[in-house]
Amino acid sequence: MKKNFRRRSIRLPEYDYSKPNAYFITICSFHKEQIFGKILNGKIILSKIGKLAEKYLKEIPDHFEEVFVDEYIIMPNHIHMIISIVGVQNFEPLRNEYQKIIPKSIGSIVRSYKASVTIWCKANDYKNFKWQRNYFEHIIRNEEDHFRIKEYIQNNPLQWELDEENPLHKNS
Repeated sequence: MKKNFRRRSIRLPEYDYSKPNAYFITICSFHKEQIFGKILNGKIILSKIGKLAEKYLKEIPDHFEEVFVDEYIIMPNHIHMIISIVGVQNFEPLRNEYQKIIPKSIGSIVRSYKASVTIWCKANDYKNFKWQRNYFEHIIRNEEDHFRIKEYIQNNPLQWELDEENPLHKNS
């Protein structure tokens, strides 16, 4: 008998997503494979897929009105970004009663981004490329939070040797 598993949402169920806001998003490669590049002397050297991931990341505002990518870093096995949504009406990153992703939500933005990169990879001899399921999202609540996250993103390559996601990390 097939079991019907329902994934538990990690989103805040009562949060009012209709108002403009900024979101810290982290997306990982499947099994945290280091496919986007490598860190050398505290700087990211992007692979071909990493360069493509960056290209599509920069194009997000071309596909979603009133959305911009405020800050980002592509790491060997994950991507951090701050996506800001300004002046969007009826913004709701929850699913409707049919479990469809609602348009103009953080979920639809991330899904479109991941799909664009995946489609390119599959068409260009990177047939094994996959993303980790879902993504991490943090609602940026104030300027101090925003500044702290921007600083974290900017310094992320410098911290790679200490990062638990780095397979060469001493305590991995």
